[in-house]
Order: sequence, then structure tokens, then C-alpha cells
Amino acid sequence: MVVIPAIDLKDGRCVRLSQGRASEQKVYDDDPISVAERFAAAGAELVHVVDLDAAFAGSKSLNRSIVENIVEKVGLPIQFGGGVRTADDVRELIDKGVSRVVLGTLVCESPTEVRKLVSEFGKSIAAGIDAVDGKVMAKGWKAETNVTSLELASTVAELGVTRLIYTDIKRDGMLNGPNIEQTVAVARTAGIPVTASGGVSSLQDIQNLRDAGEPLVDSVIVGRALYEKRFTLKEALEAASRGD
Repeated sequence: MVVIPAIDLKDGRCVRLSQGRASEQKVYDDDPISVAERFAAAGAELVHVVDLDAAFAGSKSLNRSIVENIVEKVGLPIQFGGGVRTADDVRELIDKGVSRVVLGTLVCESPTEVRKLVSEFGKSIAAGIDAVDGKVMAKGWKAETNVTSLELASTVAELGVTRLIYTDIKRDGMLNGPNIEQTVAVARTAGIPVTASGGVSSLQDIQNLRDAGEPLVDSVIVGRALYEKRFTLKEALEAASRGD
């Protein structure tokens, strides 16, 4: 299992939110580049970067220049999401060196456009499914849809997307464990690899995901637990690989 450390950007700083609420923000570092450098030194294969300013405002922000700097100065592959609402957004990010662009709202609102982007960029396109009580949320987790996470997982697979990131919003930033049952259900419905996101608080959580019996759940995003030093990235990588 791959452990993917997260960098959530707001006003150019590394922050974490609780359940995606902007009012529940905690700043952990003013220098995202140095954070990425520490992740690289610890052995990260990939970093998950979210532009919270763009996710909430629905338009690109200055945080994208930080992403470009991470690619240039640190050299780590970047998986990027937040406020990616148009094909031009995707092309700009890939031109900046982003390895994988995560589409959320666009998957809900314009599956035809997503299909075109998958045709153009292939594995560089991933889909993000962010849900509360099984219902998908869009537009920075502020807009509830009538679509279930399992319905959208099926749609995503039909569009040709080859990677899905599933986030249980109620767990995100709460340090109360990932929703393993729902993550596994999403993976089995989509039939494509799924990255788990939201709630990881301990090395045991990582081991539980690894041992859940679903090989399609092959990676996990970890954020707040790292920033609050519940464990190190090196320890997380070791826990994820143990028994492989």
C-alpha cells in the first residue's frame, strides 16, 4: 500500500480543516516547499496537494505557483485537486508538471468533458468522490448532490478514469479512522484502483486498510496525523509495506 502525504494550501500556507469547514482551520506551516522537501526526504513517492482557496472560490489561485515550485525544486510527483473546473485548468496544471489531476465537481456536472480529458491525458486524470453519509458533495464540499458515492463510482469507471480518490468528509481531519467499509464498496463498484482519504489517525488505521482484503484499495492519503506527529511518514511507509 502506498502512503501519500497531503499538503492542503490556503493563502499559501499548509493547513488542515475539520470535515472541510473553512471555519475549522489550523495552520501547520508557512512554508509548503520545506514540507514537501521533508516528505521527499522521508521517502514519499507522491504528494497530494489541495488548493483550498480555489476549491471554495471556484477559480484558480496563487497556490498553483507553489505547486509549480514543488515540482521544480523538490522533484516529487504531485497529485493535485481543488478548483479544477475546466479543461483549461487541467492543461495548465499538467503543463506545470502535475502528474495527476483530481476532478471532483467536473465529474458530477460534466461527464462528457471528463471523458474527453481522459482521452487526452489518460492516467493523468483521476476522479475524486467526496461524500457525506453516502451522498456526493461538490464545489468545495458545499453543494450536496442527489448522487450516491456508489453511483458516481460506477459512472467514473464508465468514463475511462483509472484512479479514484474516495473521501468520507465526516472523517476528514477528525482523526477518528477511515471509513474502510465504504471505501472497499466504492472500489468494488468501480472496479478500478482507489485511494482512501479521510480520518487516518494511527499506524493501525493504515494497517487495517492494507489488510481489508481489497487489493483495489492500494493507497491512502495522510494529513493531520503527520502534522500533529502521531507518527512519522517513515513509520507510515513501513506500516503500509509490512507483510507485502
